[in-house]
Amino acid sequence: MRKLTQMVVLAATLAASLGATPAFADMKIAVLNYQMALLESDAAKKYAVDAEKKFGPQLSKLKTLESSAKSIQDRLVAGGDKMAQPERERLELEFKQKARDFQFQSKELNEAKAVADREMLKQLKPKLDGAVEEVIKKGAFDLVLERGAVIDVKPQFDITRQVIERMNQSR
Repeated sequence: MRKLTQMVVLAATLAASLGATPAFADMKIAVLNYQMALLESDAAKKYAVDAEKKFGPQLSKLKTLESSAKSIQDRLVAGGDKMAQPERERLELEFKQKARDFQFQSKELNEAKAVADREMLKQLKPKLDGAVEEVIKKGAFDLVLERGAVIDVKPQFDITRQVIERMNQSR
């Protein structure tokens, strides 16, 4: 990502220094949505499905735990003042325990998902960078800008789809 940022800054500097000179008019310019190219690739889509299968059961447990805690909280709010002291204390304790369990399990799930995401990115980034380089070479582009740095662009200058297709071919 740092390399991409440097490329965008360099491109902006280059564009500013060239101004309206005729040499600038001869440049082949393209735009790339790097994040979209990564996320729309077949490998990233497969990872999303696999991650859903892997982390789905934990997410279901969290939803069940949250729903259980919410029902206890609703009981306490609705009838807490009418309950006997021991019953109210038992429900409050149970609610606090479920809230702690939820926080702990949620943190564990988030950490496991973050590790898996980083691993996926570590595997896909070299493939994406290779696909970007191939498309740039094939198209003989002089300047490629990140889509986020551009206000408006005609579709024929956007090479994102080409990069996605190239990445999908390079299994």
